[in-house]
This record gives sequence, structure tokens and C-alpha cells, in this order.
Amino acid sequence: MLAWLERWVVGGGLIDTIIVVTLLEVAALLAFHHKTKRGLAPRDYLLNVVSGMCLMLALRCALLGDSWYLIAALLTVAGAAHTADIAWRLKQRTQNR
Repeated sequence: MLAWLERWVVGGGLIDTIIVVTLLEVAALLAFHHKTKRGLAPRDYLLNVVSGMCLMLALRCALLGDSWYLIAALLTVAGAAHTADIAWRLKQRTQNR
């Protein structure tokens, strides 16, 4: 009965859906900020999005049996983006004191 759900998850359908929704969310945030100059500035979230997107792509690659070095590269980029985001946020916090 749940075989279709298993195929959807294991076949990458779920992660593909999440990736598309995430990209639509980012596009909406960018468009809103560009049009109104309000809302979140891209600098406040883009590194976080890059990190999360790379993690999702790494999961997709693992589910579909892609090469280990592609998975490792995506995880490395995710870690670098996360580190850069944390460093930027700490710098901003230090400057605002």
C-alpha cells in the first residue's frame, strides 16, 4: 500500500520536491526584496540557502547512487558555506556592539 511512497522517497522524488519549493521560496524572497527594498536582504540568507541546497543535493546523489566524490564535494561546499555564514554573522554581531 505504501510502495508508491517508498519509491517516491528512495527514488529522489521527495528531495526533488523540497529542492523546487526551496528555490521558489528563494525566488520569492529575492523578488520581494528587489521590488520593495524591504524584507530579508539576500546577504542575510543566501549562504544558508547554499549550505542547505548542497546538503539536499548530496542526499539526492546518495539516494540515486551517484559517485562518492560528488557527494563529498557537495558536503564540502555545504560546510564551507555554513562556516562562511557563521563567520559573517559573528563579525556582524561584533561590529554591532
